[in-house]
Amino acid sequence: MKLNHVTVTLPDLDEGWTFYRALGLMPVVDARPNYVRFVCPDGESTFSLHKGDDAGTGTTVYFECDDLDDRYQRLVSDGIVFSGPPQDQSWLWREAELFDPGGNRILLYFAGQNRVNPPWRIKTSE
Repeated sequence: MKLNHVTVTLPDLDEGWTFYRALGLMPVVDARPNYVRFVCPDGESTFSLHKGDDAGTGTTVYFECDDLDDRYQRLVSDGIVFSGPPQDQSWLWREAELFDPGGNRILLYFAGQNRVNPPWRIKTSE
């Protein structure tokens, strides 16, 4: 099984469209004002926005970037606001936090092999 799609709720999909396009996602479906779907520029994962009033209620979306620091600099120069610069975390990921226009927490990160093979990975007998 693999994760291939995430949907977040936003009250204003026009703002969401602008924000996620600026992050580099490519549109697949534009059914505004109610729904928008994008494909991620790397891989086959898709990401969508659904219109609703329950924006930002506990959602965190992670987008992995091989070029995290360079991408962060480009996005900041394009006017995207982050909580701070990329930081190395104790779980061996490097992350930069920001929030979309609906208050959904977004983390751009780089984990490399530590995403699924951290040093503390559970050993299985399979």
